[in-house]
Amino acid sequence: MNIESSFCPILCICIISLCLPNLSASQRCNNNDKQALLQIKTALKNPTITDSWVPDDDCCGWNLVECDETNNRIISLIIQDDQALTGQIPPQVGDLPYLQALWFCKLPNLFGGIPEEISALKDLKSLRLSSTSLSGPVPLFFPQLTKLTCLDLSFNKLLGVIPPQLSTLPNLKALHLERNQLTGEIPDIFGNFAGSPDIYLSHNQLTGFVPKTFARADPIRLDFSGNRLEGDISFLFGPNKRLETLDFSGNVLSFNFSRVQGFPPSLTHLDLNHNQISGSLSSELAKLDLQTFNVSDNNLCGKIPTGGNLQRFDRTAYLHNSCLCGAPLPEC
Repeated sequence: MNIESSFCPILCICIISLCLPNLSASQRCNNNDKQALLQIKTALKNPTITDSWVPDDDCCGWNLVECDETNNRIISLIIQDDQALTGQIPPQVGDLPYLQALWFCKLPNLFGGIPEEISALKDLKSLRLSSTSLSGPVPLFFPQLTKLTCLDLSFNKLLGVIPPQLSTLPNLKALHLERNQLTGEIPDIFGNFAGSPDIYLSHNQLTGFVPKTFARADPIRLDFSGNRLEGDISFLFGPNKRLETLDFSGNVLSFNFSRVQGFPPSLTHLDLNHNQISGSLSSELAKLDLQTFNVSDNNLCGKIPTGGNLQRFDRTAYLHNSCLCGAPLPEC
């Protein structure tokens, strides 16, 4: 056999084999995912933040998205911080079945409801639809997303009641519903979350009592400020709790603060201002490493405990009570 004639096919095969990995890498994006993303871009009227979404390019290299290194499917879509973007959340987000993170945040001209198609995203762990103009009710399909660890619907225009079904989410670590227009009472079973997630319900129009089921819960952070909640929340405290932040300011709570049976040693942020709380301040509070503290505008009385951190806060943390006295207020 002629050496030169046999060398050429071998050389061609080698060249082709060297080129194949580059060809594969350039085409690693799943075509179904690419088509869904291009439809999302069109539905959002081609915002400039999607300029890199060019059909001939690998979608795993586009900005705002991330591909899984194993199967090359889109696992993250994060669109945020765009004042010009306008429209509704495209239903085609439901055509990205491997999504683990879906964010539409800080988009003031994003409007409409939360699309039902999101319920198809069974691998979703982080859903953040915050600081937009989304409206309508909180959807009932969220319990279908059993892998969710973070659900953030804050700073929107959502209406109606809080679905009690949210408490069935088994892996939830944080629930953000603050700064909406939600009404009604906190669902009775909201203290039954499997993992005692941090819950943020502040600045809505919630009424009624905090469910006693929270006595069994053990969250790290609770912020229910700026509502019209009433009654007794002393059951939220206790020396065996892991609570770090508790904010119930701006409600109409009324209970005797003197009767609280101990405080979580981890408590560092306590804000109860603008309520109708009576009683006195326990000396146990002075033992805590409080970083923020405010009990102003209540019906508290007696001397402010000394010997701890309570004197580090200025008088505004204690003003407008019935008869609180002692540093930093005037002497008793």
